This record gives sequence, structure tokens and C-alpha cells, in this order.
Amino acid sequence: MTAVYPEFPGKVAVVTGAARGMGARFTAALAGRGVHVVGADIAEEAMLATAEEITAALAATSLHGEPGRIVGTRIDVTRPEEHEAVARLAVQRFGRIDFWINNAGIFPFAPAEEITPEQIGATLSVNVEGVLYGAQTAARHMEPGGAIVNMSSVSALRVRRGRGAYCTSKAAVAHLTESLAVEFGDRGIRVNALAPGYIDTEMTRWVKEDPAALRHALDVVPLHRLGSPEEVVGPLLFLLSDSARYVTGHSIAVDGGSRHV
Repeated sequence: MTAVYPEFPGKVAVVTGAARGMGARFTAALAGRGVHVVGADIAEEAMLATAEEITAALAATSLHGEPGRIVGTRIDVTRPEEHEAVARLAVQRFGRIDFWINNAGIFPFAPAEEITPEQIGATLSVNVEGVLYGAQTAARHMEPGGAIVNMSSVSALRVRRGRGAYCTSKAAVAHLTESLAVEFGDRGIRVNALAPGYIDTEMTRWVKEDPAALRHALDVVPLHRLGSPEEVVGPLLFLLSDSARYVTGHSIAVDGGSRHV
């Protein structure tokens, strides 16, 4: 049974990295529940196309009632002023910001001794600074009751070979989330994170294309399967909802139990 959140219609969300993958799924799920969404991505043309596609798809169904409107725009999450421009657009178009999902991220793969200055710099800039700048901007524009969700990863909880830069960045996101929750709590703003494991999206396509990698992935997941994007959408909706109004500073692992193996 699909969860319905009666408090969502009319709320306004910003989703970064929304042109594809989980960001696009988050945008569709929120808009499908009546939330107006500003989807932002560095790939502007892809973002505009995704916004049109989701809008058309939602117009063909009334699963959760009247859908929210979607506006696509560009953002380079490493630039604070671009977060501010996205926030101004959300307020201009929809009058407020209730939710901010810091989803944009990159996934470099390199053995520890081969990580370059450019790789570590870009990874920390996008995955950590991008989250910080987004949260700062969201807090400036939100009223009490607002919610921020950051994308961490199971790699913040359990390291993997060849992912030193990525694991480091996502561990930083987990700790940053806790710090932001403490500081923004005075404003009545909640900050949480999602820590997905092997989810069947474009980012994990390499796992499915490599038989050895797929066998390894299934071996380290106690449920012995990849997760579906919808299984990450559910925890996101919970964290944004009134059901989680006393939940802040947490990273929720959506990993099939792989953090324990």
C-alpha cells in the first residue's frame, strides 16, 4: 500500500541533482503527492527535459490527487551563489521553501594510492561543500517546521576498496548532518540524511554490468538483492513528513543490511 501524506500538498521542495537517478525519482514522488518542486542540476537541458517528462507522466494519473508543479533549473552545487539563486526562484514561483534535498553528488573510483588532488578536491567540493551550501541556503529561507535531507551513503558506515575519496566525503556528510541538526534545531528546522547501499540506478549500472561485481554486491547484502529506487523514496518521504517531526540528526541506512557485513 502506497503511503499518502495529507500534509504534503502545497508544500515546496528543492531537489539538487534532480535530472536523473534518485533525484529524478524524488522529484516525481514529491510532485505526485502535491509538492511543488524546483529541480536543479548542473546538466540544465537534461533537468528541463526531466521536469517535462515527470509533469507529463503525472498528468496522466491521479494516484495521489492533484500533482505539484515542477520547475527545472541549473545549479553548480560548489557555488553558494547558485544555491541562493535556486532558492530565490523557488520563493518567486511558489512563495516558500519547506523541504530541501541535497542529492547532487559524484562517485569517483580509484585505489587509495592513485587518488589525485583533482579527484579528492572535486569529490569533497561536490559531495560535502555542496551539502553545506545547500543547507545554509535552505535555513535562510525556511520557516520553523522545515526539513533538510542530505544524501550520505552506506559507504559512510562501511568502507569499500577503491572508494577512499567517496567514503570520506559521505562520512563527512553524515557528521555534517549531525552538526547542522544541532545548530538548526534552534530554528525549528530538522536535518537528516539517507545512507543508501546498492540501489538499482544509473550510478550502480557498473555493478550490474560486471558479473564479479554483482556477485560481490549480492554477497555483502543480507537480503541478497539490489534495492529499488522506490525503497529509498519511502524513507525520504517519512523524513520530510509530520510523522518524523521529532526526528533530527539521523542517517537512515537503506542498504539491505550491508553495513553489517
